[in-house]
Amino acid sequence: MTITLVNPAGLPQVDIYRQVSVASGSKLVFIAGQVARDADGGKVGEGDFAAQVEQCYLNLGTALAAVGATFDDVAKLTVYLVDWTPDRMPLFVEGVARAAAKLGVTPAAPLTGIGVAALAEPDLLVEVEATAVID
Repeated sequence: MTITLVNPAGLPQVDIYRQVSVASGSKLVFIAGQVARDADGGKVGEGDFAAQVEQCYLNLGTALAAVGATFDDVAKLTVYLVDWTPDRMPLFVEGVARAAAKLGVTPAAPLTGIGVAALAEPDLLVEVEATAVID
């Protein structure tokens, strides 16, 4: 495995991700921000935050598989959240959990969530990008 995830003593122990990842692979993989679109570009989960999170993570799974990687190879996730408020956290966790169940993974890479005013299209509520490391 090229990524080791760590929750160091002295930092908060967060349930949905780890604070640190250590990469030992030789190839960096940068995945563009994935949004709530299916393979044909159709909208998924319009107005449904959890459904859009789920689709973003499913799309990341597809992108990772295309280069021979899995969520175990992800070193860092960045999540852009439109009009973010903390009361939406349960919906975010629900969407990640649904995608993880479908993919059979536990996406626990370090994660940075960034609240934004808008994304590229007005119906998009979330966008997730990833950096992975593979051999």
